Amino acid sequence: MAGEVRKIIHVDMDAFFASVEQRDAPELRGLPVAVGGSSGRGVVAAASYEARRFGVRSAMPSVTALRRCPDLVFVRPRFDVYKQVSRQIRAIFLDYTDLVEPLSLDEAYLDVTANRRALPSATATAQEIRDRIRADTGLTASAGISYNKFLAKLASDMNKPDGQCVIPVRAGPRVVAALEVKRFHGIGPKTAERMAAMGIHTGADLAGWDLPALQRMFGKAGRWYHAIARAEDHRPVQPDRRRKSSGSETTFGQDLTDRAAVEERVLAMADDVWDWVEHAGQPGRTVTVKAKYGDFRIVTRSRTLGTPVADRATLHRVALALIATLFPLRMGLRLVGVTLAGFGEASPVHPQLDLL
Repeated sequence: MAGEVRKIIHVDMDAFFASVEQRDAPELRGLPVAVGGSSGRGVVAAASYEARRFGVRSAMPSVTALRRCPDLVFVRPRFDVYKQVSRQIRAIFLDYTDLVEPLSLDEAYLDVTANRRALPSATATAQEIRDRIRADTGLTASAGISYNKFLAKLASDMNKPDGQCVIPVRAGPRVVAALEVKRFHGIGPKTAERMAAMGIHTGADLAGWDLPALQRMFGKAGRWYHAIARAEDHRPVQPDRRRKSSGSETTFGQDLTDRAAVEERVLAMADDVWDWVEHAGQPGRTVTVKAKYGDFRIVTRSRTLGTPVADRATLHRVALALIATLFPLRMGLRLVGVTLAGFGEASPVHPQLDLL
């Protein structure tokens, strides 16, 4: 490897939403807990490790989760609390480096090649960060340490929960060669099935295919697969990585046919989106409304404005105009969502301040 070897840490909170709930409600500790809705169409947003032992996983329908674990305790999500804890954790990261790339509320990449505390190694830095997270929040985190983002993310999964793993330069290709491709970040279940049909089960199998062959089979993704099979990933940690969109959607307990009820849900989703826009200061120009009918058919309606959406009222107005195009409904709706995209370099959103 040419130049300075990077020191990358991937920090991943352990069962984040569920752990917060168990922290704040001691009676839930040791019990199988799922964050989400327990109704017929509810979905598990997060599961405690006690629940995971029964095969309960995030994105699983609640009815399936209850079949696997009849004693499962459902807790309604408190996203405001999760966001507040995430901000605490982010502040700890920034004590060590400006190069922090959040992936979600509960995970991030850190480039600590030159860390602010001048700690001797990335391993020591990760341990200190995890210790501080535990002390400040009462929660545990796992960490992966390596010389690139792909390997750091792989490593953070290898000693969960409440552990860390290092993949040094000399070990990277060997670790990747032995690992099943279905465990690779960036290779989903369907792609793993395609690879299995081609005789590709491990990183070593994948490394046996040359770049032109992978590009023929997988298009642009072929170059990525070729690189990671060789433990190569040159992506920098990007602290200013901009989101391309912000969206919110909800699935109803019963199909909705009443227009007023549908519009009420659309406005609620638009409010979620606008709250993020105000917090992030990233205005967008393209509003999209998504609807799923009772037969699971999905339709979307979009409108791109000449200038970024300036306020909540504009987002409301455009979202309502888009959902209106679906009426009269051909059947009830089981889901609606609102997304704002087209974030650019326009002037940031400034919430109106009350005059005191």
